[in-house]
This record gives sequence, structure tokens and C-alpha cells, in this order.
Amino acid sequence: MSKQRTIRLDCGKSTSVMYVLGTELSIDLYTSSPPGSTSFEVRFSPGTKCSISSHGSVLSDQPKLWPIDRRTFLLVTVDIPSRDVNDKKITVTYFGKDATKPIDKMMLALTAVYISLDVDADRDGKIEKNNPNKASWSWGPDGHGAILLVNCDRDNLSASKPDNEDLAVNSFNDLKDMSRIILRTEGPESLTSGYKLHLSISASDNDKVNVFYHKHTSITSVLGPKKLSFAVDYAVGSSDYDFYVEALKFPDAGINPFVTINLNLLEPMTIGEAPIFTDRIVFRIAPWIMTPNTQAPLEVFVCRMFSDPRSPSSAGNEDFLREFQAFVQKARCKLTICPQHVNRGDRWIQDEIEFGYTEAPYKYLPVVLDSPRNRGLQDFPYQQILGIDFGHVTQNTSDVSSLDSFGNLEVSPPVTVNGKDYPFGRIIIGNAFPTTYGGRKMTKVVREFLHAQKVQSPIELYSDWLAVGHVDEFLSFVPAPDRKGFRLLLTCPDACLRLFTKLQQEGHGELKMFEGVSPNTIKINEILEDKKIVEDNAFVQECVNWNRDILKRELGLDEEDIIDIPGLFFMKSGHAKAYFPDMVNMIVLDKYLGIPKPFGPLINKKCPLESAVRSLLEPLGLHCYFIDDFSSYHLMLGEVHCGSNVRRKPFPLKWWNLKK
Repeated sequence: MSKQRTIRLDCGKSTSVMYVLGTELSIDLYTSSPPGSTSFEVRFSPGTKCSISSHGSVLSDQPKLWPIDRRTFLLVTVDIPSRDVNDKKITVTYFGKDATKPIDKMMLALTAVYISLDVDADRDGKIEKNNPNKASWSWGPDGHGAILLVNCDRDNLSASKPDNEDLAVNSFNDLKDMSRIILRTEGPESLTSGYKLHLSISASDNDKVNVFYHKHTSITSVLGPKKLSFAVDYAVGSSDYDFYVEALKFPDAGINPFVTINLNLLEPMTIGEAPIFTDRIVFRIAPWIMTPNTQAPLEVFVCRMFSDPRSPSSAGNEDFLREFQAFVQKARCKLTICPQHVNRGDRWIQDEIEFGYTEAPYKYLPVVLDSPRNRGLQDFPYQQILGIDFGHVTQNTSDVSSLDSFGNLEVSPPVTVNGKDYPFGRIIIGNAFPTTYGGRKMTKVVREFLHAQKVQSPIELYSDWLAVGHVDEFLSFVPAPDRKGFRLLLTCPDACLRLFTKLQQEGHGELKMFEGVSPNTIKINEILEDKKIVEDNAFVQECVNWNRDILKRELGLDEEDIIDIPGLFFMKSGHAKAYFPDMVNMIVLDKYLGIPKPFGPLINKKCPLESAVRSLLEPLGLHCYFIDDFSSYHLMLGEVHCGSNVRRKPFPLKWWNLKK
């Protein structure tokens, strides 16, 4: 249905009106009629269409008398732009009882122009003219609505901030990160001056977007922070006005992901200006999306650490790096090593950052999510990652705990739960037990950010029972060729104690763990006879079981989708720590698994813990590589996964095609 505009005409006068294609003029013929009028006729120039509302009739170019009453309105539309000012003419002539003698007449002269604020509303990378769905937004492959990226990379490498924190266009690459808007006009070559095209955003949107006007060689910020409106003098003839818009913030608590940009055509009046036409477009800001272990790896990150003789607890990792590099090479991945002068003694690169991406039809942008922990690695994302076509986002807060490190942030592979699809998986975070008062929790600003992205509906687990408190200490996901395409790995003290009991029954109870890596070796018999160890692990198993039930329910898993990995813990000050290197805390590079070497007892030069894991995972086509992280990570309450990070390929599915 066309947008309707009411026009008032006066008898004995000629009125000039600027008409915008796609609208409909409504003229009250009864109120404007002279006394004694009983009928009227309408004459109009070619290219003009007229109809009478009370009769539902489209008028022909042959004049005819029509009766008049209170319901009589003349409806006028024009299909093509004017070539000259006032070239579309309409005359209404009134008659009384004598239908041969006109009483009076009124005249309307139209200048028809085409105006449209256009954007890629059907998400095909092209900006079509006046898409009927440009002012609304919907999900799904048959959905519609424009998409806006947060321009959070840094195209000017000498700049100190990401591009969404300035009001400048730093390069041609910067424009590629933005959504283009075209304001299109068509009309006569000469036009009455004073008309303006007025762009505006609401006060609630002004801190979410920045709009640039590209005119000739200049690019100017015209809408955004502290700029709610911008007026363009209406040019003559056919013109395209180019604008580029960037989002400044990702969806978050209190940040509506939708942005509306309005266009008004303003007519000069004796006092001020009056709007005579309105158009609008709606954007949705693209979310940040995290990638699971089942996505192909692109780049692996790890820190280099040197031993510090002044700090015996600060072990180097050169031996670990040699093994780790060999493993990454087998997986044929790029390896980036963060030097010590950048990491400043902080080896926990998994805890500092999480890799993901954001995407629009016009651009894919990898984005690193920077944790609020802000320890030695806090400058690494800015110095080594943020750059051309690589974005950065963070949630700053001073109220942080160990649970705000991103070893406590994982994401499942795609799942279907009770008929509902999660094609991007579900984010997993750890918190305090729901009924526990005063336990550690991931900070509210991070949790709210993750929930606000919408496409990876987060699951909250119970991880506060661990000394460090991270979900990667008891779970991981690996690809699989069958069932749901993956397996959930859970650490399992029961499986470990069963294995040790079997070894004892086979006569291997006097064999020792940790030989060659620690003076504190211990026999299998001693472990099984230690009542505290058994009790500690009974508690740990109950904590894992609690999370197991949540994960089965929230990810739609069966027991066949879960693999129990032997693990053992000990309790200290009310929290659990890994007794030997925690094999669940692994790095997954496609079919290659970098697993912490457990240093179990050797039987015929083979570790039964390693053999047990191989027997569980290698039938899935996975390759297990056990890496010595004992002194460089394990003794500091971390493992291989804690000390590494992986950037992965994005999902092939476009998030806007998600069915909601």
C-alpha cells in the first residue's frame, strides 16, 4: 500500500506540489467545494492516475461528471519522474444543478520525483532499488533486513585504537568494513530551491553507529555520537548520494541490536520546514560468534617462556615448545609464538583471549574477544592480533576472578535439542553452584555479552569446585565420524580408579607414577590405599556428574556421545587440583589431539593411562600425541589447552539464515 499524503486545495487557485513516486495524494473534494456544488469533473495530464475513493473508480482521460458528498476524495498517483517542474497538471471543476455551467475550479501542478534510501535488504551483496522489506528485519533463509558489522579492526596500523573508536575513515579498506547506503533521486533538471533531504537517527541509536557521507573525494562523519541529523541540499536531475555506516558496539545488555536510519524530504515553508515524505531502513548489528573444536584450525598460538633463576616457580617451556611445534607441524597448522617481552611472564594464552568472528554479506571479520583478566598478556591482543581485517572486542571490569579467564569459556559443536537446532553450537561457561552463596562466578558484563549475541545460547555449568575453576579442566569436544559428528570428553576419576584397581589386580601395584619428572613418585598401591584421595575423587566425580547431566539435557546428548577420560584430583582448601596432568585439557587440531602426558606407571615401556585414552579415541580416526607439560604448565595448575589457543575457520552457515 502506498504512503498517503493529504493535500488541501482552494478553489480559484493553482497549487504547486512536490510529489514523491510511490506515494498517494489524497484531496478532500467535498470540503474544498464551493457552495451549491453537486458534481465535479477531473481533467489530468498524461502519466497521472486519478481515482475517486467514494466510487472506487479509476478515472479515464475522458471527462465525466461525478456526484459529490462528504466521502468524496480524489486519489492521485504518478508512475514516472517529471522532466520539468510542474509538468503534471490536474484540474477539478465544480458544477451546480446546471451541469453545463461550472461554478468554480481548482488546479494542482505536480513535480514528480523519485526518492529512495536503499540498502542490501535481501542480503545478496547488492543494493537494489526501494526493496519493500528494507524497513524491517527477519531471520531465516527467506528472511530479510540489512546487516551491519562492528568495525572493530584497525586499518591504520599506526593508530592506537580500533576503527570503531574513532570518527575517521582511515583507508579504502576501512570503507570495506562498512555497509553502504545509497540515497537515490530522480527528477527534473531544474527544481525550486530550498528542498532538503534530511537523514536522522534516534538518540537511543546515536552511540551504536557512525555514518559517513562520501562526496567526491571527501568522506565526512554526519551521523553518530552527538550527531542525530544531517541535511543534504536536494540536487537536480538523477543523483546518487553515497553513505557508509559502521556499528560501534556489539549487541549487549541494554544495547538493542537494531538500528533505524530515517530519511525525510523537507519542504521550505514561510516559517521553518515541513516533512512531506519519509523513508527508512533498518539494520541488525552482527553478533560475535565463537568456533568449536570441530571447526578446522587456521592458526595456533602459544607463549615462549624462559626460566627465571630468581623465581624457582617460573619454569621455562623450551622443551614443551619443541614437542608442541612438532605436533602443530603434523597437523599442518600455522604456529604463532608470543615472545616473552610481549607476554611478560604470562603463559596462559587460553585464559587471555577467545577467537571468533563476525560476518555480514559484504564482509567476514575474525574478532578476538579479550578477557578482563588483564595480566601479563593484556597487551598481546592489541600488539599482535588487532590489525587490518582482524577485530578486537573486550568487556572491561575491575571485578574479576579466576572464572573470568577464558579457559572457562568453551563452545559445543552444532547440536539439535528437543527439535530445536543450534547450528553454531552452544557457549559453555562455569560458575558457582546455583545454591551456593559467595562462590566465584564469571563477571556479569561478560555473561551478559555472551547471552546478547543470541546465536549460541549459553549454558552455565558448575566449575567453582576446581581450584582454578575453568570448564576446560573437565570437558572437551573432539570430532567424530558418526552419531552427532563429535564426542564430549569428560574427566572421570571413577575410570581412573578402576584402571588402577585393574593394574593392581594384575600385579602392577608397586609401579610408580611420575618417574623421571618428579622426585615425588607414588605407587599405584599407595594411591588406592589413600583414603583421602579416594574420598576427594568421590566428591570430584559427583561434581562432574552434575555437569554431565546438564550437558546431556542442554546439548541433547546420549551416553554414547560421551567418553570418560581417566583423571585424578586432590582437594586443597576446599577446591580440586589435578593429581597428574589432566588429559581432558587438550588442544584439538582437526584429527590431531595434543594431550598432556600423564606420566603414569610404565608397563613394557607403555603408560596404561595413555593406552586407555588411545583405545577410546583412536577408533574415531583421531591421532593422539602426548606432550610433556609437567613442569612448564601442570605444576602451575594448567595444561596444554590452558597454554595454547586456536583460531578456526568460520561456520559455512550464515548466522542470518538461522531459523528462529
